[in-house]
Amino acid sequence: MPVPPSNDQKIIDSWHRNSHPWTVAVREGQIESRTLMTNQAIVDAIVSRCARTLLDIGCGEGWLARELITRGMEVLGIDIVPALIEQARAAGGGRFEVISYEELAAGKLHEKFDLAVCNFSLLGDASVTDLFRTLPALLNPNGSLLVQTLHPVASCSDHRYQDGWREGSWAGFSGDFADAPPWYFRTLETWARLYTDHGFELREVREPLHPTTGKPASVLFIGVLASHRPTG
Repeated sequence: MPVPPSNDQKIIDSWHRNSHPWTVAVREGQIESRTLMTNQAIVDAIVSRCARTLLDIGCGEGWLARELITRGMEVLGIDIVPALIEQARAAGGGRFEVISYEELAAGKLHEKFDLAVCNFSLLGDASVTDLFRTLPALLNPNGSLLVQTLHPVASCSDHRYQDGWREGSWAGFSGDFADAPPWYFRTLETWARLYTDHGFELREVREPLHPTTGKPASVLFIGVLASHRPTG
């Protein structure tokens, strides 16, 4: 019997299927939280680090790279979904390559950057831990790692507040989306530990608030390579 796909593989499969409606949703401003808060939040956080070179991990159709290019940054965007990279290249701005997190961990990328950013692109379990383990080798001294993700408290719903896999949903999106991917829930403590366990000092945590509800729309972590970090 065939082996059922892992949850991490289901995430990848879903993004292959939904690359087109996602591109439309982003470029037409259909995602309210992004247009109101989270897009500007990640841009502001990046600008605050005064970086010249940036690695956009899970870049999707490339909107963030295009925005940062206008601010004088050199950006490489990577994603595992070829259709999204094709959309990014067609729109221009930045360099874009099809590279998986596993290929990053295997040393496929032979460059260093001032800053790496993961903007709502860390949905898995082991793949995310492996990525954190890899990133220090891809950053220049004093390099930064920015992660924006769903706020654990706001997104916990009725579940217990503990790490674990959750079912995905495209609620609020158009009917063109299908097969919502699962995602791995992490508490605030677990997110912070990913930084400190892998050679980063967590310098700042930001919580962009929805202007109407006053509740956090996301959480944004800003970490810097520690001067004395674990090796191996």
